[in-house]
Amino acid sequence: MKIVILDGKTISDGRVDLSVFEEFGELVIYPLTSPDEVVERIKDADIILLNKVELNESNLKYAESLKFIGLFATGYNNIDTVYCAKRGIVVANAGSYSTEAVAQHTFALILNHFNSISRYEGYVAEGGWIRSDTFSAFSYPMYELMGKTIGIIGAGAIGGEVARIAEAFRMNVITYTRKNTKEDLDNLLATSDIITVHCPLNEQSKEMFNKNTFAKCKDGAFFVNTSRGGVVVEEDLAEALNTGKLSGAAIDVLTSEPMRADCKLYGAKNITFTPHVAWAPIETRKRLIGIVAENIRSFLNGSPQNKVN
Repeated sequence: MKIVILDGKTISDGRVDLSVFEEFGELVIYPLTSPDEVVERIKDADIILLNKVELNESNLKYAESLKFIGLFATGYNNIDTVYCAKRGIVVANAGSYSTEAVAQHTFALILNHFNSISRYEGYVAEGGWIRSDTFSAFSYPMYELMGKTIGIIGAGAIGGEVARIAEAFRMNVITYTRKNTKEDLDNLLATSDIITVHCPLNEQSKEMFNKNTFAKCKDGAFFVNTSRGGVVVEEDLAEALNTGKLSGAAIDVLTSEPMRADCKLYGAKNITFTPHVAWAPIETRKRLIGIVAENIRSFLNGSPQNKVN
């Protein structure tokens, strides 16, 4: 049996071991795979493992031996699941592997902003503390989280974990889901000191945060997005930052990734970027690999789990 990993570099940087998949047969790992390379690389595969490579009828039709596609991800919109179902190819995803990691990263971004961590690190690195005439250099403002209101968009596993952490800081928590009304959202926007997004990208959430949405936000609110880039109109967020409507933003995801040189948010005021790594601590990626391996194992045993088609 031949197992092909199409974009191993998106999962392992060498500190996470992919050799576990050798248990199932011959393993071939490609760091990355371009659209033009897909057909040649999958044509004799029995199992394909991948993260973001697109698989559809135009390339899958050449993979005549293919029986199983395993995703190193929760989302599967890069796979033509309808075609796979017609062919009898099982597609399985991996869910709930990064809940704690994304919640942790969300609060790392929040604390960085409210405690001015990056700014103070830069101040010290540039010799500011050496030149200071007091032991505490109040160069940048810092604020307590206690008593602040955090508005959480999406009350799934990650949103729920963020709420739990917020409560430990004795913050006021407001949540918004698809079941809430427009008035509920408007209230969240108007009263939240922090707005953090943890919803999937779908027709309802696409470009949910736009010029009109940001205009309804509390003046000086802080915006965090660790979900999907497509929920934000990036040009409108940049305007809200540059005009001072928002005190800052922390962004882990963009509409186009990797970041493009012409990204509208690049260079905006008071913004912090991380390159889509909220999900990616070492432990999280090891957990993800374990889930994918178990998906294969259960499929081979005749009881596929996490099947999405």
